[in-house]
Amino acid sequence: MNPIVSTILISSLGLGTTLTFIGSHWLLVWMGLEINTLAIIPLMMRQHHPRAVEATTKYFITQATASALLLFASITNAWTSGEWSLTEMINPTSATLALTALALKIGLAPLHFWLPEVLQGLDLTTGLILSTWQKLAPFAILLQLHPLLNPNLLLSLGILSTIIGGWGGLNQTQLRKILAYSSIANLGWMITILHYAPNLTLLNLILYIIMTLTTFLLFKTFNSTKINSIASSSTKSPLLSIITLLTLLSLGGLPPLSGFMPKWLILPELTKQSLFIPATIMALMALLSL
Repeated sequence: MNPIVSTILISSLGLGTTLTFIGSHWLLVWMGLEINTLAIIPLMMRQHHPRAVEATTKYFITQATASALLLFASITNAWTSGEWSLTEMINPTSATLALTALALKIGLAPLHFWLPEVLQGLDLTTGLILSTWQKLAPFAILLQLHPLLNPNLLLSLGILSTIIGGWGGLNQTQLRKILAYSSIANLGWMITILHYAPNLTLLNLILYIIMTLTTFLLFKTFNSTKINSIASSSTKSPLLSIITLLTLLSLGGLPPLSGFMPKWLILPELTKQSLFIPATIMALMALLSL
């Protein structure tokens, strides 16, 4: 790809996320998400491979649907309350629609079906952008909306995501699909605690991005997309193989690694809210992810 085109697209990615971060008007926030989506599509298609084109088409359709739903939610809210401000979403129907749209955007279960397929069709660099940077803008909106969202719906989405993230990754041999299911499980933990302790959601997101960044860069160094290619590369670079193992275990949430810290903080917070059954289910599903 032409360096000038690459620079414009990457700058647009940054601009879209920044607009969503600083925007307090629904239209500005929506515009930021749209710029983000349109900027990543040429980056996803740069290989000109049928798998990449298929993944890009799936991504575009899901993101366009989510954006339309988000715009509909904001217009409905403006119609009923006369407010375009992000934090003034007083209409519960609009808040639920906005949550559904953002869940589709980031790939929360049961709206996760596109994520493993799309990630599988991309190269590791674009997959890294999709798994990390593209999560920032929707989470910026969710963190601002957290007092207005339905806690039961958040809890349901979170528990379902941890279950599907744990079960889905079990029979996979493709690394990108394993990372996609790991992403779904981690997003489940973040969404569950969003209403009760948004600071823990933010901590979990930061740690998830650091660990995913490390994992993707290690796989890119090994040039590996399947589990058996990691096993064969351990003879070439034993130290990097040990780091890969530790990073994957941390991403799964094994104590005493850093990936365990958010789970360690989230579980007591859930028990404080008397949510014992959700906490138990999530702890058991974390073992499956691992």
